[in-house]
This record gives sequence, C-alpha cells and structure tokens, in this order.
Amino acid sequence: MGRNSKLSNLYLFIIFAILYLPIFYLIFYSFNSGGTMQNFEGFTLEWYEEVFADTRLLIIVLNTFVIALLSAVVSTILGIAGALAIYQVRRKRNKNTLLSLNNVLIVSPDVIIGASFLIFFTMLGIQLGFSSVLLSHIAFSVPIVVLMVLPKLQEMSPTLIDAARDLGASGWHVLTRVILPFVKPGIFAGFFMALTYSLDDFAVTFFVTGNGFSTLSVEIYSRARQGVSLSINALSTLLFLLTIVLVIGYYFINTRQAKLQGKGLRP
Repeated sequence: MGRNSKLSNLYLFIIFAILYLPIFYLIFYSFNSGGTMQNFEGFTLEWYEEVFADTRLLIIVLNTFVIALLSAVVSTILGIAGALAIYQVRRKRNKNTLLSLNNVLIVSPDVIIGASFLIFFTMLGIQLGFSSVLLSHIAFSVPIVVLMVLPKLQEMSPTLIDAARDLGASGWHVLTRVILPFVKPGIFAGFFMALTYSLDDFAVTFFVTGNGFSTLSVEIYSRARQGVSLSINALSTLLFLLTIVLVIGYYFINTRQAKLQGKGLRP
C-alpha cells in the first residue's frame, strides 16, 4: 500500500508539473524586460502597462467575456429544457436516439462544425460578427449543458414529483420548487462548462468571426503569427489570476454552505 501510494503521488506530481510548468513559464517571462521568452534580462511591468494601454485588446477581452456569459446563460436555459424533454421520453430507443443527436456537436471535429456554421450563416445572409459567434457558441454549448443536467434528473426519484402533484402543486411549481432545486448542481456545472468552452474556443470562432469583431483566442492566434508579444503573456497572467480568484471564491462559498447545512441552517 505504501509503495502504491508513493507511485500515485509521483504520478500526480508529474501530471500537475506538465500542466502548470508552461503556465508558470509564461508568467515568469511576462516580467522580462528583454522582450523575449529566451533570456530573462530584468524585472519590468512594462508589458502589463501595455495591456492596459491597448484599448483594442481590452475591447476584445470584453467581447470574449460578453460572448461567453451570454452564450452560457442562453445555452443553460435551452439545455435545461432539452434535458427535461429527453427525460420525459419513455421509450428507451427514442431516448437513445435523442441523446445520440445531442452528442453529435460534442464528438464532431471543431473544424467541421466551424465550416458548417460558416456555410449556414452565409446561406441565410447573416453577417459574420457578434451575432454569428454568439449563435455558434450557444449551439455547441447546449449539448454540454444537457449532458450535465440529465444525469441529475435521472437520479431524482419520480415519487418527489408525484408527491408534489398530490399536494396540489401546479406544473410550474413542480418545475421551480422540486425539479430545478434538485438538479441545481447539474445546472451550475453545465453553466460553467459552457462558459469555459466559450472562453477557450478557437476553431469554431475562427470560421464565424468577421471583420471588426474578434475574440481573445483569435486575436492571440493572429498576433502569434507575427511573433508573440510579452503583452500577451501579461494578459494571460491576469486572466489566470482572475481564474484562481474565482475558483477560491467558489470553494469558500461551497464550504460556507456546507457548514450552514451541517448546522441545519439555510444559507
């Protein structure tokens, strides 16, 4: 057991090192006055000043977060509706068919999805830009939310719904006071997964973005072709720190709620 534990710890250390060393390397050189990622010549905050002075880059960051938040909210609502619809299907064959159709956008290559959306928007005459990016992000995020919410629905005992109806609850009350509170963990998981996928997406966005509108992933790719400036390192560092703060905040909120529930109090 002791040897297996040491091997497991070593394995975890290697995995985390592979994941985090490139990030720390990027952060380290964001303070390099030399302007390259090869020789560290001295400490400077010049690249962070450049980020906050670059109005266009800040607008692109804002575009990225607006698209991510809007797509996550809309896809969460649609995903909940889709999960409820699939859950209501009684015939197993029909349910499996719907699940297979739901998974198409998840398992399909991003390049194919992006090209398909490009052709689709061109045929409909939709101008490429904010609307096309938002619609495409909603489309590939909805199946993710469905996969997060549906397992929680399947864990729910049908007797909860039957009991609520026996007590005179309307369909709306059953949905809002029984079903949604029970599947709330799946809803939050789906929302944050959709948010993450939207923030990270490059391939689909690259196809459907237009002139005058860009997201952070596409902008970084465009700049990387010309040689990456350390201002991108600085921006990536700021985003990484923001992510750490959000994760820590989420951890403390969950810990507080768990303590209150343990004491029998409502959070």
